[in-house]
Amino acid sequence: MRTTVGACEEAVQAALESCAVPAENALLSARAIVLAQVWGVASHGLLRLPHYLRRLRAGGYAAGAELQVVGDRGAVVGYDGQGGLGHWQVWRAAEDAVDRARRHGVAVAAIGNSGHCGAIGIYTLPAVRAGLLSIVLSNGPAVMPAWGGSAPLLSTSPLAFGIAQGDRRVMVDMATTSVARGTIAAYAGRDQPLQDGWAFDAQGEPTTDAHAALTGMLAPMGGAKGFALALVVETLTGGLVGPQRSMEVGDMFDPADDARPQGLSHTVITLDPGPLDVDGCASGRLGALFDSVESTGGHLPGSRRRDPDDIPAGEELEVDDVLAADVLGL
Repeated sequence: MRTTVGACEEAVQAALESCAVPAENALLSARAIVLAQVWGVASHGLLRLPHYLRRLRAGGYAAGAELQVVGDRGAVVGYDGQGGLGHWQVWRAAEDAVDRARRHGVAVAAIGNSGHCGAIGIYTLPAVRAGLLSIVLSNGPAVMPAWGGSAPLLSTSPLAFGIAQGDRRVMVDMATTSVARGTIAAYAGRDQPLQDGWAFDAQGEPTTDAHAALTGMLAPMGGAKGFALALVVETLTGGLVGPQRSMEVGDMFDPADDARPQGLSHTVITLDPGPLDVDGCASGRLGALFDSVESTGGHLPGSRRRDPDDIPAGEELEVDDVLAADVLGL
């Protein structure tokens, strides 16, 4: 069915509040979930909402969680997310990182013991809006084997990067697997076969069956190099922040894990690029770099992803009929 962005945000917020999530946290989470949908990242948008609600009801997410500072050295801060939803937690950490980067030139804000946060490119927005750059990392349930290995060790190990130059923005938001796990779930929901080379079943055999892939493993992008990059992401999240490594994280898509806290971790790195500029010409160089991408027939990653402040509440949005009726009450 077709609804509007504003109506969808209100319905998602109401659904989260019905599970005892405080209003402000529910609003921030709803905005992130719907923004992913508007951006076309449906695998990390409304598709995930029934899983979030199910986990909230079962106690796998702590509805009343707060961000508790566990370490603070000015430019570096660590938070315990107390098992709550990741969306509002990473957004607030990203805003805090902007404030700290303005004071110190660089900031790292990490949240441990958290939950899934959706499309992580969203959390580069506070820095990009402030004229800073940001890198955001996260972990999740293990789905990627070591290169040459036969057991899942790492998550899709997503990473995001955001920077602005004038009125243009570059936003990289990617999994280090050949495809995001949410995409696999979307294919499974449509009973649609996967592309060759995306996934393995639980026995480590290549598969195009999306349902088998959800309980199996995903191939790292670029082979050994993709695994190496994923290992960096895991080191900076599950390894250094914790409390869970990806191989210990509860699986959102497995109902048997609904009551089990995920223990995810997220790391936000924000930088004021000004002091790096050796000759005062960085803006011109970036502009020329971005121009060269477009003038040679390419497009800037994420440049078409609109800021939520530029998206009218009355803009139409397509929502799955069953989800709209059964979950959102639309």
